[in-house]
Amino acid sequence: MPTHNPDLMRSILQRIATGPELSKDISREEAEAGMRLILDGKVDPVQAGIFLIALRMKRETDEENLGILDAILDATGRVTAPAEEVVDIVDPYNGYNRTLPAAPFLPAVLSACGVATLSQGVERMGPKFGVTHKQILRAAGADVDLSTQQAADRLGKPACGWSYVDQKAFCPKLYALEPLRTLIVKRPAITTIEVLTGPICGQKKTHLVTGYVHKPYPRVYSMLARHTGFDSALFIRGVEGGVIPSLRQTGKVVHYHDKGEEQSTPLEPSELGIEQTVRAVSLPEEFVEKTDSAIIVDTENAAKAAAKVGLAALEAQPGPIRDGLVYAGAICLWHLGRQNNLSDAATAVRKVLDNGEALSRFKE
Repeated sequence: MPTHNPDLMRSILQRIATGPELSKDISREEAEAGMRLILDGKVDPVQAGIFLIALRMKRETDEENLGILDAILDATGRVTAPAEEVVDIVDPYNGYNRTLPAAPFLPAVLSACGVATLSQGVERMGPKFGVTHKQILRAAGADVDLSTQQAADRLGKPACGWSYVDQKAFCPKLYALEPLRTLIVKRPAITTIEVLTGPICGQKKTHLVTGYVHKPYPRVYSMLARHTGFDSALFIRGVEGGVIPSLRQTGKVVHYHDKGEEQSTPLEPSELGIEQTVRAVSLPEEFVEKTDSAIIVDTENAAKAAAKVGLAALEAQPGPIRDGLVYAGAICLWHLGRQNNLSDAATAVRKVLDNGEALSRFKE
């Protein structure tokens, strides 16, 4: 469908923004065309905001999600890494505002286990405006301003094998919508879809690892991941929607292989030798201000704190951050078939933490 039609967005909004009972679905082609207009800056920001939030309020159909994804994929600069297989870890773009995440250090751990791994994200994003991978990795001394090609090249280096790539680098048109998304306040439709961009692919296979909280999401994520071309996908019911499950209670993952049907698997941290009384490490109170409408995080100091405990975990210091890396790393190795069971996978992760290989990879 042509996107230069000045009446197209008006027609779309007339149908999707008429209330819970009268709003109508649009076709995949219309959703793609509408999203293209927004990415190209060819509609008024007010119309763009209505498009994004109206779809979310009426609940997007699969066809609408696919259309939005098509537009975003077309705007994404995707490259192939010099590695046969690549794991793409995507934590919440809007960060963490309750806990200190260990996941920014997971790519280096998996790299030490022989798996080329990247993470992606942004500097900051609403509605949470929590501490992000980019902020934490920068505080830990990592280069977070690579081009997509530079990030891909790192995945093929034998002594490295991990990288971070920013949305600003691989999809600048989507990144440019950050101010609009801040004004929208609520999570727009693209929040679900942006984790499926797959900016860096493997030569043979590419695997997605991301988190979720609400039960409907794994089915939607699976459908979109197959469309993007991910050979396998792993969806972890994680703390704050991230890729590390609670350390103290039964967890769950949903996964598919070879673009097949998804399956569900329960998790018990005790089976991996993890015995913790906390689900994750809480953000220090001095970095958090709670108001009636929001949790405001001092992300600069929170990032420094997360970097400190993350590096300590890579230096084999015991505790919940290390256990989080063991847990998530083991799940990934098991999912990829690199280990026969979660217990053996956990042993493999502990080995690279204890012998300094993960720390060495991180410092490359």
